[in-house]
Amino acid sequence: MSSSVISNFPINQKWPAQHPERLQLYSLPTPNGVKVSIMLEEIGLPYETHLVNFETNDQTSPEFLSLNPNNKIPAIIDPQGPGDKPLALFESGAILLYLADKTGQCIPTDAAKRYECIQWLMFQMGGIGPMFGQLGFFNKFAGKTYEDKRPRDRYVAESKRLLSVVNQRLTDRKWIMGDTYTIADIAIFPWIRNLIGFYEAGELVGINDFPHVQRALAEFVGRPAVQRGLLIPARG
Repeated sequence: MSSSVISNFPINQKWPAQHPERLQLYSLPTPNGVKVSIMLEEIGLPYETHLVNFETNDQTSPEFLSLNPNNKIPAIIDPQGPGDKPLALFESGAILLYLADKTGQCIPTDAAKRYECIQWLMFQMGGIGPMFGQLGFFNKFAGKTYEDKRPRDRYVAESKRLLSVVNQRLTDRKWIMGDTYTIADIAIFPWIRNLIGFYEAGELVGINDFPHVQRALAEFVGRPAVQRGLLIPARG
């Protein structure tokens, strides 16, 4: 694939591709960002990373908005997308699903199991991500100064409920889909790790009440591809 393919994208003006034949990842090592870097490390697809620095508002630059008008990370350009044509894509869940389909990895081949896996991916996108993120705001960031703790407690209660759903699912399973590691795990566990680590909310949500979650999280974090992906892209 020639370099002209990537150079046609305005984002290349701010983040020039050194390896334009590779998939281009524009990201930051947040829970949503590392979903994609972990996936790429797991499947072994060659890629090039570009740090989108929130401290300098890179995500609101015209170049980044040309790729993702929702100004969120991560986003990708695959120069060898469907039909061997370049594909630009944002939203971490959509990217995980695309990469799974592209490589035939980390997603069941059976049709019914495939949709069951996508169901759990959507569970993370619609529930765990937004709720844990709100709890992080009220527990660690500006919201922690609010005297009224009802907003925080609302998200604590919902986070506990979501953790109980995951814990129950893992009662008799190694991973969300059973013995097979999938994009459902890659989506869910970075957020749980962030909740009890970066957001410092482990005690608040009673993480010790969810032993199956703790067991699977430890196994997830122990995977070599996860350990690499959690640090990608490097923060300079």
